Amino acid sequence: MTNTTDTTARTPQVGKAPGTLSVRPAPLFVVSDIDGTFLNSKERVSPRLRAAVSNMTRRGTVFTLASGRPARWLLPVLEQLSVKPMCVCANGAVVYDSASDTIVRANELSASTLAATVRRLASEREHRPGTALDGMSFAVERTGRSAFDRAEELFCVTEMYDHAWISDEHNVMSEEELVSKPAVKLLVRNPQVSSQELYDAVAPLLDPQEVAATFSWGGGLVEISAPGTSKRSALEWIASDIGVTGADTVAFGDMPNDLEMLTWAGLGVAMGNAHEEVKAAADIVTGDNDSDGVADVLEMWF
Repeated sequence: MTNTTDTTARTPQVGKAPGTLSVRPAPLFVVSDIDGTFLNSKERVSPRLRAAVSNMTRRGTVFTLASGRPARWLLPVLEQLSVKPMCVCANGAVVYDSASDTIVRANELSASTLAATVRRLASEREHRPGTALDGMSFAVERTGRSAFDRAEELFCVTEMYDHAWISDEHNVMSEEELVSKPAVKLLVRNPQVSSQELYDAVAPLLDPQEVAATFSWGGGLVEISAPGTSKRSALEWIASDIGVTGADTVAFGDMPNDLEMLTWAGLGVAMGNAHEEVKAAADIVTGDNDSDGVADVLEMWF
């Protein structure tokens, strides 16, 4: 990875690499995170970015979205595109084929692992008042066969769960009921602290042989998946299927759940609004999501 330096306005920061990105071969595979990256702050895909993606796919480059969102939350994004890509959901736990509306791969946490993890965290919550664990609550995300499956059967929360986003499609249950079935993601929520603070408190309590933790939003939400699950693991599966490698890939992201994806790609691009850890790990830093940072890079080839 190279360090980044400032270049001209609206031009990606290419660090110490000689020349410009245009001297690199056009990528065969392009992957973008959604929130804070592909979407602007109004949750829209700009006309300029939409055109860049259309130009790219017409030339044969495969495009994939990779998000912490469940498949059903991709629909408002997909409606803005002229392509129907394969999508990585739930931080890599799910691969969704939007062209056929089919969940083609799911990596679940077992009920026993969910129960042991929630039991451990709940116990620490009771014994550590005044810390980031105090006031913590839980939810799980399950997956069906389609993005149109009933949300209330897939998104289940405890009674005290404080929703990060407005939801009227969920099922409320006890912690015991919550962990009685497998799920692709366990959500740990505390709106009184930042996601970084909550992660720093939760992660040391987890067994990395049993679960993997990350966060994709700053407002007090940690996301736990099966070990080895990441956007990278799902993208490697897709890349193998289409006959490309990480070296053929350009990836865009802004949060810690994008780190493995960005370092796997031949060119990892951090957004101007990205978490500082992401900027440090990326090959280059482009503009922010409200300034068409993704389009700035893609237009150098497409």
